[in-house]
Amino acid sequence: MITRIFPRLMKQLCLRFVTNLFPAAHMPPSLTDALAKPAALTPPVPVGSRFRGQLNYDRAKCVGCRLCVKVCPANATDYIAEEKKILIHNDRCCFCAQCTEICPVKCLTMSGAYLISSYERRESVVTDTGSTQTETKV
Repeated sequence: MITRIFPRLMKQLCLRFVTNLFPAAHMPPSLTDALAKPAALTPPVPVGSRFRGQLNYDRAKCVGCRLCVKVCPANATDYIAEEKKILIHNDRCCFCAQCTEICPVKCLTMSGAYLISSYERRESVVTDTGSTQTETKV
């Protein structure tokens, strides 16, 4: 059994990491210190071109097709039937970018924002971020 697993293990050790690292250059050893001194994280560290951050939603471009609601694995998008628009819960989002890929009018884009946690759930709900000039391609 070990002889079959060992070559696979050695192959996995030589492969690149798939997970994106947190983009801050260096975090303090304590999260309390990071929250007490937020200047250590500002200005934010530039993120790569393929970084998947907070979702941007251009409500004016949305046609209400509901494809993003159907494809979301985390149920982070809700459809508002009266307005024929969507509502995005960034606290539920797993940042997989499936909604941005399937959107026919490209009203959903991934931003470079990564410091988006909050104690208030209402702050993580996105109804409209407007037209985004700096769109991140995924």
